[in-house]
Amino acid sequence: MWLKVEQLTAALARKLAPIYFISGDELLQSGEAADAVRLAAKNAGYENRELLTVDRHFNWGDFLQSADSLSIFSDKKIIDLRMPSGKPGMEGSKALVSYCERLPEDTLLLITSGKVDKSTKKSKWLTTLEKHGVVLQVWPLEGTDLAKWIGQRMQRRGLSTDSKGLGIISSRVEGNLLAASQEVEKLYVLYGQGKLTGQQIAKVVTDASRYDVFNLVDAALSGRVDRVNKILLGVQHEGIAAPVVLWALSREIRSLISIQQKIDSGQPRNRVFMQQQVWDKRQKVVNDALARLSRKKLMNTLLIAARADRQIKGEQLGDCWESFLEISLELACT
Repeated sequence: MWLKVEQLTAALARKLAPIYFISGDELLQSGEAADAVRLAAKNAGYENRELLTVDRHFNWGDFLQSADSLSIFSDKKIIDLRMPSGKPGMEGSKALVSYCERLPEDTLLLITSGKVDKSTKKSKWLTTLEKHGVVLQVWPLEGTDLAKWIGQRMQRRGLSTDSKGLGIISSRVEGNLLAASQEVEKLYVLYGQGKLTGQQIAKVVTDASRYDVFNLVDAALSGRVDRVNKILLGVQHEGIAAPVVLWALSREIRSLISIQQKIDSGQPRNRVFMQQQVWDKRQKVVNDALARLSRKKLMNTLLIAARADRQIKGEQLGDCWESFLEISLELACT
């Protein structure tokens, strides 16, 4: 059956389907929907997960073999199939139909896919998946739907605002939900829980429009020392709150450490990037940083961040902006 994204949570609470197919180009919503399915499955005892990614070298025989094989770690398993193109091809179409014709016991199939077109919706493989499981198509949010989504995101952080405040954020992010989520995080870091006025939101959002703290992070990870200096000076000149800058830098450092740890433990890089919400546009920047920065250096930058936090709170002498520069240069240099 077809479901809307907002119907997924209730459907998962009622009963797990044997198949979930999630498609769309809105990466944050798609990723969070897939996370919800994985969590529900884990809570139901599906503790083992096999990750398969469909590319030009993919063998659909491996998919069918995975479906037929029993897990040595758990009686229940998830087959996590990534299909970026949204089209399995002739061989893949046959394999998916074959899978549905003899659904394996104690196996949940989760397929995440790029956006499917009208003709694909009528294809035999997708109509067969729909017959035996749940199909969700994620659409970009606009207008009142986007404002409603932002409002719900704020509620999760104990924040609220009026329609003017929601409108300011909506116009800033232009439908980019990942950017909207980051704006909400910045508001939470700066103001804490509570109701925010449009003026409070406009101050943070407008400040970010010229010298964005995320540009500072990407410049540092790219090794652009000259750009780091320029952006940090701009951020300070524009009056962006120090806690927001510290949050952005610390968040990225912790993410890099987590990515390193998971890759070192043997997890596939593309899977780790998906978990950490490192999307295609940023993967080169992050890869370059991972190749250049040691664990020891990253841990050292966290210590500097802790010092900056104490400086912001007045618990230690020194200028937090000098600490921000030190962190950024540590990330930018070998």
